[in-house]
Amino acid sequence: MLFGKTLIAASLLSAAAAFAPSSSTHRAVVARGVAGLRSTVADETSPAPAAVSDAASDRDILVRSARGEITERTPVWLMRQAGRYMSAFRQYSDKYPFRERSETPSMAIELSLQCHRAYGMDGIIMFSDILTPLPTLGIEFDVVKGIGPVISTEITNEEDVAKLRNVEDVDFDETLPFIREILGSLSKEAEEANTSLIGFVGSPFTLAAYTIEGKSSKHCLDTKKMMMADDAGESKAMTTFLDKIATMIGNYACHQIDCGAQVIQVFESWAHQLSPAQFEQFGKPAAKKAIAIIKEKHPDVPVIYFANGGSAYLELQRDMGCDMIAVDWSVDIGEARKILGPEIPISGNIDPTILFGTKEQIEKAVRDCIDKAGGPGNRHLLNLGHGVMQGTPEEAVGWLVDECKRYKGKDA
Repeated sequence: MLFGKTLIAASLLSAAAAFAPSSSTHRAVVARGVAGLRSTVADETSPAPAAVSDAASDRDILVRSARGEITERTPVWLMRQAGRYMSAFRQYSDKYPFRERSETPSMAIELSLQCHRAYGMDGIIMFSDILTPLPTLGIEFDVVKGIGPVISTEITNEEDVAKLRNVEDVDFDETLPFIREILGSLSKEAEEANTSLIGFVGSPFTLAAYTIEGKSSKHCLDTKKMMMADDAGESKAMTTFLDKIATMIGNYACHQIDCGAQVIQVFESWAHQLSPAQFEQFGKPAAKKAIAIIKEKHPDVPVIYFANGGSAYLELQRDMGCDMIAVDWSVDIGEARKILGPEIPISGNIDPTILFGTKEQIEKAVRDCIDKAGGPGNRHLLNLGHGVMQGTPEEAVGWLVDECKRYKGKDA
């Protein structure tokens, strides 16, 4: 199993490690000023490791945690950390359409970096979208303000799937030339900032469902009809489509790694549309195929799998073949650890609405999440259980990140 390695060396962490005074709050305040100028579970018998302050180790602390290693403290990044809650971000989103922002290297790089300059998360994630690679197969889309993604290419049967481009012929440098420039520049920025670079892809089912529905869908009915036809043996369009996307997505993630990404998160954003049986029959095999492609070519690059709305079938995610499982906010992270098992590293899962609370409420939510996940640095990567919401107070994000970096455990 590719999940977290058993680390005998964990016992060597000294409980008497000295702590340097925390300066994260001061750094965050200074960084926010700079940003404004520049943007015109482990099992219960194992004790949590002692945290130590070592700036040099911050460079890869997120990577090591995602691999399943014990770390000096719990690292943190946030889904949608580059987003419209930031006034600096809105200076771009209010003026330029989404694809122009995400496919113009200078803008995508700036939007990726703004949040890290301001808050110092343990990772920079490329500003992009899970739909970005779809045109490599001949699937056209746009992101319409106020509506969301709109996909014009119709997939309704096996003939439609057969008309798509051959996945083996895809050249990402030719079809998505901006990706190499964006990630190459961000890789250098991450090294200079002493942090990690995160890449990401959409999971095959989510991309297939988006395409079949043509836009965001409440019931995903056309997709489910195709799944039922597939299950009845009437059409193999769904299985064939998922297989094609899985290969493309696996290759696309490898391309991101070749361009500089150090971690890959696979987003099953529409996991809530799948019953456990449907996940096991359709969503899971396709996601596992994509992950297997990544791990075969880049075995040392950690892969995180996040099924948003998939907490109802966490037990089915134990053998995804990835290195870490991210969970949404609808499940208690302590219970999630019990379901997944102590050997599986976990990411998550603070409710994003907590960021609309007081500083004390936010800091308590951080401590509670870390404690329930096994204590600071115990194969847990702190994140929200979904993305940062539009309207979130900017200072709230700083409070969350600072408290995560500061927290040494209940007994410290």
